[in-house]
This record gives sequence, C-alpha cells and structure tokens, in this order.
Amino acid sequence: MQNVCVFCGANPGKEPLFMESAKALGAVISGASKGLVYGGAHVGLMGQVADAVLEGGQKVIGVIPQAFAKNVSHEGLTQLHVVDSMHARKAKMFDLSDAFIALPGGFGTLEELTEVLTWAQLGFHQKPIGLLNINGYYDALIAFIDQAVEAGFIKPQHIELLRVHEDPTQLLQLLENYQPPIAGV
Repeated sequence: MQNVCVFCGANPGKEPLFMESAKALGAVISGASKGLVYGGAHVGLMGQVADAVLEGGQKVIGVIPQAFAKNVSHEGLTQLHVVDSMHARKAKMFDLSDAFIALPGGFGTLEELTEVLTWAQLGFHQKPIGLLNINGYYDALIAFIDQAVEAGFIKPQHIELLRVHEDPTQLLQLLENYQPPIAGV
C-alpha cells in the first residue's frame, strides 16, 4: 500500500476536533511513509490532511476539476491533476490509490465512499476502504448499513468491505492488514 486516498470535506466543520483529526490522519499517513491522494483543495479538512502529509515529508497528489482549480487548488502539492469533471476526478483518484479513507464530509464525501464500496461489492477491486468515525460522526451511516443488511439489501459478508475505527493509527493498521472477503453480488 503506497498511496492512501482520503475523501473529506472542503469545509472545516463546526467542531475543532474534525480539523484536529484530519491533521492527525495526515501525520499517521506520512509517519507510515505513505503518499496521499485527495481532492486537491487547500481548504477545510482537505487542506488540513494535505498539509500534515506534506509536513511529514511525503508526497501529496491532488485531483481537482477545472471548475474549482482557480479558487481552491492547493499550491504546494507534489502533483496536481486538473481534470474536466467530477467523474474524471473520481476515476483518477481511484487509479492513483491503493486504499481509501473517509473523514467527515458532506454529500461529495458520502458519494465517493459509497462508490468505492459499491465497486468493491461488485468485485471491481479489492482495495481496502476505511471510515474514520470521529466523535461518532458516521454512527448513523453505520446504523443504516446494519439496517440494510437486516432488510436484505446488503449481504452480511459485504460489511467486511468497510473498516471502521475512531483512531487514525488503528484504522491505517486495519487497512494494512486487510484481507478482502469473497466479492460479488
């Protein structure tokens, strides 16, 4: 596992803990000598995690749509890919990454996370996927997934596609040790 893709908010969130946790995750990624792939912005949780990885001396690759490039691009990245669309952004981030972690975020973060989970469920990839559940931020999502299993819309073995922890060091270790379950619909 060389490059970890982090999906997260372009906003800082209301609780300082979110920004602190983004910085902590970046420090853990760089401390493990991993590179970061992310959305390319200098703002919010995105900027915080990127700055922490850069401060740790590791590479940071941003992927940003042309529409946002002028306003929010991070200027100090190792590489910045400017792409035509959000679809191209997600595809490029996927191609450059060996694992995925979602920090708190909004619709975009949720969409990116569920897309890589769906691809894993369908057997399109076997890359590890993690959820950094800061201060219970994703408790409702986890409950939804459990409910979907109970209702028969998600197979029980597919819960194993998502690793969840509140500590970034422990989560990264879970991803390093990941063994994919039997894939397929």
